[in-house]
Parts: sequence; C-alpha cells; structure tokens
Amino acid sequence: MKRLHVHVAVADLQQSVRFYSTLFAAEPTVLKDDYAKWMLEDPRVNFAISARGAAAGIEHLGIQVEDEAELAEVHARLQQAEGPILDEGATTCCYAQSTKAWIADPTGIAWETFLTTGEHTTYGDSALIKGANAAAVTACCGPKPDFAAVAPAASAAAPAAKGSCCG
Repeated sequence: MKRLHVHVAVADLQQSVRFYSTLFAAEPTVLKDDYAKWMLEDPRVNFAISARGAAAGIEHLGIQVEDEAELAEVHARLQQAEGPILDEGATTCCYAQSTKAWIADPTGIAWETFLTTGEHTTYGDSALIKGANAAAVTACCGPKPDFAAVAPAASAAAPAAKGSCCG
C-alpha cells in the first residue's frame, strides 16, 4: 500500500516538532538534530521536517511504496507524465537508504517516488528537483547541473550530482 510523503523545510526544528507532535498526537518515529519524521497510519503519510537551510515551506512531495512491484508501477506512471525524470536509483537520503526517482509537476513542485530499503547514519546525498519542469537538479550543497537539454519525454535523466549533504 502506497503512502503519501510530505517534506517541509522549517526554521526552528524543536518548535516544529512540538507543533506537529501535538497535531498528530504522536512523537516522531525518527528524530535527529536537523530532521524529524512521523510515519502515520491515520492519515497514512510519511511526514518529514528538516532544518537544513532551505526556505521554509513545502520542500517536496512524494509517494512511498512498500515493494519493488509498486515502485515499478509508480515509475511507469512517471514515464507517462510530461517532463524529464531523474532516476537516482539507490541513494541515501533523510537518514535512510532508498531507491528513488524524481519529477516536477507543471508548477515546479518536486515529487519523489521511492522504496526505503534501510536506515542510514547520515542525512545523505540524494538530489532534489528545483524549478519548473525539472530544469535543474541540486544536491544538498553541490553544484546545480544543467538538465535543460533533457528532452521532456526522456524516461531517465542524467545522473545526479553526488556529494556530502552539508555534513
């Protein structure tokens, strides 16, 4: 069963953890110095917040799947959507090991599809799509590669910039 993923950038992690813990009537399932995550069943959502220097607000949305078959199903839908896909494959992000792909909606909101395969001790180096129609991809602190040349119908984008995630 798929789960909606929402990642919000916040200015004050402790204050936001208190707020969302009250709102959800639950403590975070993951709590780090710069990141917190709630894996809620009602509503079924993976809700994450981070204080890593991004502008406050929605950082990205996503669909988390539970197995390879669901990942393949959602990835097939991405290929039918308008815009290039950044297929990261196996990566480390948000203190977890995942297999993921990214796309941006027509307004530029980044969407990820991913299968979490394990935990990790670092935040990671996964890319984030920025800008309308996935025109640029940014590693947390790395340079922005130019993906303007990627055709909108491309089924796989160029590899993401890899590097440390400010850690």
